[in-house]
Amino acid sequence: MTPTLASALLPLMRRFDAETAHGWAIAALRAGLAGKDATPDTPELAVEAIGLRFASPIGLAAGFDKDAAAVLPLLRLGFGFVEAGTVTPRPQSGNPRPRLFRLEEDSAVINRMGFNNAGLDSFLARLRDLPRPLPGIVGANVGVNKEGADPERDYPALCRAAAPLADYVTINISSPNTPGLRDLQGEERLRAILRAVNPRTLSKPVLVKLAPDLADEALPALVEAMVEEGVAGLIISNTTIARPETLRSRHRGERGGLSGQPLFERSTAMLRQAYRLAGGRLVLVGAGGVASAEQAYAKIKAGATLVQLYSSFAYAGPALPGRLKRDLLALLRRDGVTRLRDVVGVEA
Repeated sequence: MTPTLASALLPLMRRFDAETAHGWAIAALRAGLAGKDATPDTPELAVEAIGLRFASPIGLAAGFDKDAAAVLPLLRLGFGFVEAGTVTPRPQSGNPRPRLFRLEEDSAVINRMGFNNAGLDSFLARLRDLPRPLPGIVGANVGVNKEGADPERDYPALCRAAAPLADYVTINISSPNTPGLRDLQGEERLRAILRAVNPRTLSKPVLVKLAPDLADEALPALVEAMVEEGVAGLIISNTTIARPETLRSRHRGERGGLSGQPLFERSTAMLRQAYRLAGGRLVLVGAGGVASAEQAYAKIKAGATLVQLYSSFAYAGPALPGRLKRDLLALLRRDGVTRLRDVVGVEA
C-alpha cells in the first residue's frame, strides 16, 4: 500500500472514536500498511541544527507515538524527524476515557490524555530494538508521572536514560493534562530542573517544550535561563487551554489541550518573539497548526529551523509528510532559496 492510498482510507477510521482510531493507526504503521514515501531528499531541504543533520525540516511532534512503537514506519513516510513520547518513569494509564476529541469543523483536536504510556523501560527497549542507521532523526520527549513526581530527580534520570538511544531529548513541562506540570515553567523552577539535568554534560542535545499560554512578559526570562543552562533548542508550542470564540465543533467545550489550526496564529506569534529574544542562541522548533507547506514556510520565516505537526497528520494521513516536502521545496525554488537556513527568521 502507498501513503496516498492509506490516506484515502482515513474516512473509514473516522467512523470510530478518535482514540480507537489512533490505536489502529499505530497498529497499521507497525504492520507496514502505510507504505513508504518515495520523495527524494534534496539539499535545499537539508538542515544542520543542534549538532545533527536533518534531511527535511518536517517532523512529527510528540504525542502521536507515545511508546516509540512505530518510529521506523513513521520515518519511512518522509518525516525528517520523529519525536517519540511523552514517556514517564513509571507506566500510567492516563485520564479516564473519552479523552481525545476531533473538532473536524475547526481542523483541530482536543486531548486530555494525561501522559498515558507504558513507562520508561518499555520505551527504551523499543528504541534499543530499532535497526540502525535510521532514515531520520529520533527524539525522546520526557515527562513526570501524575503521582509521586519529583521533577528535579525524574527529569535528569529520564534524560540520562534516553540520551544513549535517541538523537535528542525534549523536556516536556507544558502539557495541560498533568496537574501542576505547567507550574514548572516559572523561571526559578525551570532553572532548578535544568541545573539538575545539566544539559552540557549530557551526551545528546536537550530541548524544552513550552506552552502557548505563557504571558509575553514571562518569555524573556525563560529564554535567558535556557541559554545560560545549556539548552540547545526550544519547541514552541504545546497545546493551548484557550478556546477561541471561532470554534464551531460540538466538542469545543471539552477540557484539555487544543491543537490544530486554531493554534497557528498564537504559536507563530510566540515563535517570532522567542526568535528575537534568543538572537541565534537557541534552535527553535515551530509547532502548532501546521497543515500545509505554506504554513511550514511561515513558521520558518518566523524563526523556526525545524517544524513539527501532529493534528494535521491525524486528519490528512500518511501522504502528508511527502506532500509537505514537495510543496515546501517548490516554495523555496519559487523564491530562489538554495538553503533553508537563509530564510529562517526573515519575517520575525
